[in-house]
Amino acid sequence: MDNKAIVTKFYQEVFQAGNLANLDDYMKDDYLQHNPTVKNGKAGFREFITGFLKMQPQIDIINISADQNMVYVFFKCTLGTGQINKVCDIYRLEAGKLAEHWDVIEHNVENIHSINNNSIF
Repeated sequence: MDNKAIVTKFYQEVFQAGNLANLDDYMKDDYLQHNPTVKNGKAGFREFITGFLKMQPQIDIINISADQNMVYVFFKCTLGTGQINKVCDIYRLEAGKLAEHWDVIEHNVENIHSINNNSIF
C-alpha cells in the first residue's frame, strides 16, 4: 500500500469511524508530534484522539496529496458544537507508518464572511 493509501485508511478508521484498534498498524511508537498541545508518541496521540472524538467531529476530506514520504490531508472538521475548523495535516511516513505530524488549523471558520464570495474550502 502506498503512503497516500495508508493515510487515507488511517483517517477512515481513526478520525471518521473512531476505531483505534489498528493504531499499531498505522503509527510508529516514537511518533513525533509538532502540534504543541499534543504529546509525542503513539500514547500521546491516543490521549489526544480520545479527547478529540468526544467533541463529535465530522471530518470531510477535501484533498489528500502525497509527495514521496510526505502526505498532506486538507479537510473540513465540524465539531458537535457547530464549530468548523479548516485543517491541513501533514505526515511524514517511515517504513509504511506515520512517523511525524504537523498541522495548520484555522478555527471557527463558520464566522468568516468572504469578501470575494469564494468558498474557503
